Amino acid sequence: MKKKLLSLLLLAIPMLTFAQSTTDKIDTVFKDYTGWFVDAIFYEIPFTETFQLPWVLIVLVGGALYFTFYFKFINFTGFKTAIQVVRGKYEDIEKHGVDTLYGDQTPGGDVFETIKDESADGEVSHFQALTAALSATVGLGNIAGVAVALSIGGPGATFWMILAGLLGMASKFAECTLGVKYRDVGEDGTVYGGPMYYLTKGLKEKGAGGFGKVLAVLFAIFVIGGSFGGGNMFQANQAAAQFTKLFELTGPNAGLYFGIVMAILVAVVIIGGIKRIASVTEKVVPFMAGIYVLASLIILFANFSLIDDAFGLIFKGAFSGLGIAGGLIGVMIQGIRRGAFSNEAGVGSAAIAHSAVRTKYPASEGIVALLEPFVDTVVICTMTALVIIITNFDGQFMEYGVEIKEGVELTATAFDSVIPHFSVVLTIAVILFAFSTMISWSYYGMQGWKFLFGRGKVTDLVYKILFLFFVVVGASISLGAVIGFSDAMIFAMVVPNIIGVIMLSPVIKKELSKYMGAINKKEEAIEDGAVDINEHM
Repeated sequence: MKKKLLSLLLLAIPMLTFAQSTTDKIDTVFKDYTGWFVDAIFYEIPFTETFQLPWVLIVLVGGALYFTFYFKFINFTGFKTAIQVVRGKYEDIEKHGVDTLYGDQTPGGDVFETIKDESADGEVSHFQALTAALSATVGLGNIAGVAVALSIGGPGATFWMILAGLLGMASKFAECTLGVKYRDVGEDGTVYGGPMYYLTKGLKEKGAGGFGKVLAVLFAIFVIGGSFGGGNMFQANQAAAQFTKLFELTGPNAGLYFGIVMAILVAVVIIGGIKRIASVTEKVVPFMAGIYVLASLIILFANFSLIDDAFGLIFKGAFSGLGIAGGLIGVMIQGIRRGAFSNEAGVGSAAIAHSAVRTKYPASEGIVALLEPFVDTVVICTMTALVIIITNFDGQFMEYGVEIKEGVELTATAFDSVIPHFSVVLTIAVILFAFSTMISWSYYGMQGWKFLFGRGKVTDLVYKILFLFFVVVGASISLGAVIGFSDAMIFAMVVPNIIGVIMLSPVIKKELSKYMGAINKKEEAIEDGAVDINEHM
């Protein structure tokens, strides 16, 4: 591993040296080369003179509404089951199949050895898959992204973020079920999954193999771009911004040096693949989320009397568009855009991480996945928004409808106004958020890279070098340049993904029925006095 790490650093040195002397030029060139793509993805369709919507948001929200109704509000009806699955209540049937365990014959004697041999494919547990995916979604989108939404759209953007999270639960369920259903498992047990695979294999079953390949290639290109943008540069940019502000590092290359250190730390983890990523994220994600949520709760409890006023501003702003150019539609767009960026529902990225889970029932992981938008957007993003709104009632440090200049700095100011010097703790949380998001997105991008260029050590090394280079670039350029490209790449993934998932919806419904039937069969067997195999293994 040391040799691999050394090779990565040696190959990256020329690029880093170039970047060091041209930080300002990087920013300018980056805007020039990516501006056209950003404009194309967020092109607004003019329905009337005053009513315009970005076409990509129509695809995203339309897909989420379709999945919500098609799967009979699985985002709400499946919530309790999701909690039980994560807790391991149905782990036995997911590993070995309900018919093997709770069929006509009660398992006994030597049958347990056979059952172990027939265990499900996969590399990680439900909890590890959930934390690996959450580490890519619960991140700076919750801290900096919410601040960006509020700075442009005002408090009302919060309402539309919450709505995007609730609807996105159905999208997450659908895409992650397909991720497990159509994954590839290598001879060594390594799992390759995600939209690239269910778009090719799933649509081929539907007689649309050629169309599926086109969609898969487009998605693979966009997920690689997304891994460099929202999953990398945005994270590095905001972590560097908070770090340099806290320690008052004003040098022109302060962000660059921070990016180099962050790139080295990321390199150590991503060399180990999904198993190491999962082992790191299952420890880091609960810890960093716990710190952030605890601090948010402290501020909310300290200002308990203002919470109802904050929600009043949220609902008033959501439907009045007060304080923003573009009015109601502008607020709606900002809320949905930042909510979707944060939870990635409908984007297809999470299906890559969830496809590595150990289970015989694809829908089991889809049900687990629907928890992500709820935790990420409905809970954590809302907490951030409330903290910023409550600490800004005097309007001293925040204006609505302004140019994007600050993200995480705005949130840090809000926390510091109630908890003195909390910026130190927030800086640690921000760096951990950024770190965990980057390592998870490196896995996402790597899967797209493998799909396009094949599986091998050389191709893997090339991708990792590029990924680490963009860590440094992201830390060196402005937030405005980063956030436009980050949004564009992640939202571009929505288009091929949503089209394919809608076409494969009947397959998802069949898998859901199969899994719920297995759960019911286990419950009935236990009620009838059948032996639970967990007592013997």
